[in-house]
Amino acid sequence: MKYVLVSGGVISGIGKGIIASSSGLLLKTTGLKVTAIKIDPYLNVDAGTLGPLEHGECFVLKDGGESDLDLGNYERYLNLNLTNENNITTGKIYKAVIERERKGDYIGRTVQVVPHITDAIQDWIQRVARIPVDDSSEEPDVCIIELGGTVGDIESMPFVEALTQFRYKVGKGNLVNIHVSYVPIIHGEEKTKPTQHAIKQMRSAGLIPDLIACRCERALDEATTQKIARSCQVEFKQVVTVRDIETIYQVPLLLEDQGLLHRLREALMLDQLSIPPTLVSKGEDLWKLWKKTVVTKPYLEPVIIALVGKYIALPDSYLSVIKALEHSAMRCNRKLNLCWIDAEHLEDATLKSDPTIYHKAWSQLTVASGCICPGGFGGRGVAGMVKAAKWARECKIPYLGICLGMQVAVIEAAQNLCGYKGATSEEFDANAEHRVVIFMPEGSKEIMGGTMRLGTKATHFQSGSEWSKLRALYGDSSVMEERHRHRYEVNPDYIEELEKVGLNFIGKDETGKRMEVVELKEHPFFVGVQAHPEFTSRVLAPSPTYLGFMAASTGCLDQVIQEIRQQKKQVNGLVNGAEESVHF
Repeated sequence: MKYVLVSGGVISGIGKGIIASSSGLLLKTTGLKVTAIKIDPYLNVDAGTLGPLEHGECFVLKDGGESDLDLGNYERYLNLNLTNENNITTGKIYKAVIERERKGDYIGRTVQVVPHITDAIQDWIQRVARIPVDDSSEEPDVCIIELGGTVGDIESMPFVEALTQFRYKVGKGNLVNIHVSYVPIIHGEEKTKPTQHAIKQMRSAGLIPDLIACRCERALDEATTQKIARSCQVEFKQVVTVRDIETIYQVPLLLEDQGLLHRLREALMLDQLSIPPTLVSKGEDLWKLWKKTVVTKPYLEPVIIALVGKYIALPDSYLSVIKALEHSAMRCNRKLNLCWIDAEHLEDATLKSDPTIYHKAWSQLTVASGCICPGGFGGRGVAGMVKAAKWARECKIPYLGICLGMQVAVIEAAQNLCGYKGATSEEFDANAEHRVVIFMPEGSKEIMGGTMRLGTKATHFQSGSEWSKLRALYGDSSVMEERHRHRYEVNPDYIEELEKVGLNFIGKDETGKRMEVVELKEHPFFVGVQAHPEFTSRVLAPSPTYLGFMAASTGCLDQVIQEIRQQKKQVNGLVNGAEESVHF
């Protein structure tokens, strides 16, 4: 097993996750099987109870694990299905060690950070690195490890010590450390001192950088690179520049141009590995397709998509939604122009308090080619989302409701089509007369972490839904499988009345009682899904749900559906030969 450790210094949030994912992609293009582990030094057991405005999106894994958003980067770039154990937190490690202590595994010994915590970290890494996570179902060859935060933080010290020991445990040629640092530009001058201090602190903690990835707004001058190499005791070729570029999907190309893959080959002695020719060929095809997909065209017609949400103050709150829209826009050969609209700004209360903000929000919404209302919790901004759903329904504008966004569409229909003016969700008003969205019977209101409906669940398209655009996007399948994260669901008692006014609940769970998909038949594209299909969207394989929404917003939905049906025929062997995918 080979390991690539990605650590960071100076400041957090400089792109360790993208650099880690890009490194993994470059290794995968050689035919190697790659997995990834994210280390988060916080005490929370997982990211499930962290607020999106503080920590960003909570990424949901196939097995229901609630994890850091960087695991989403790994899955999107590397086409993996990671597990809950691929996200290590201080909370998980201490919980495991304390449980062992309570069982008596450490009888007679004092339980300490060293060696018990550090040993637990190393054992966890070695065990999880061998779990198959791709479509080969085989043990990975390389594990990418990202150490969250910055080296020097108090909370990350046990992990730094564990990784220092781990380097010598796995032996020479089996671990490479890429340290990501920030090079600020002040008055036009590239400043290397922060990187020098960060590397010095890193070395004093025991970690030794094999490669230094310098984040900067522009490509570093050769003199700057020489200075960093000389001051940090590395060779010139061991310093790479990760400058700002048009899209993050081009970072692998940037790193490959600077010889990162060659450096990894040397340091990890990859030439000694025997890789089957079929995997080598598969890796080469992957790289060709990646380059073809992410290279920016000279001019692409923009498409304006309005995102009406509750957490737009921190865009990372909707990271997977953004990426799924980007993947779909690339597939439709369009440039995504995402318009952020605070749902509260669409409400009547804002009209009274600040008419300028109110009218600006509505003017932005009304010029959009499509409207998406993503997930969220709590009643703040819901009235604005309801208004957005009403506008999209009445004006025949493509609408996609995700989780809360689906519930909002149901609430809007109950209020304006069924005449239940006070219709709402039990989440917002437990005593409302018409609670068209209710708390799930198996949920918990007392214990917050890990008690929602989580992970991949099957949705069964109902008989008579053959007209559905969403069903067609899933290849006219009878089942779609997507990841879930919710505590509330549509009240079955109101389904009959809602369907009478035009809402079609075309997708349900295996019991037929839980509503999973709602769609309007006489509408260009009006779809609400209880799941979060953005979590399974990939750079080279956009989510069918998001692709349909984007295609409807750009006027090529019929063409995309036709292509999907043609591809399904090819897979089923009904059409001889495999034609190259058409991009509209």
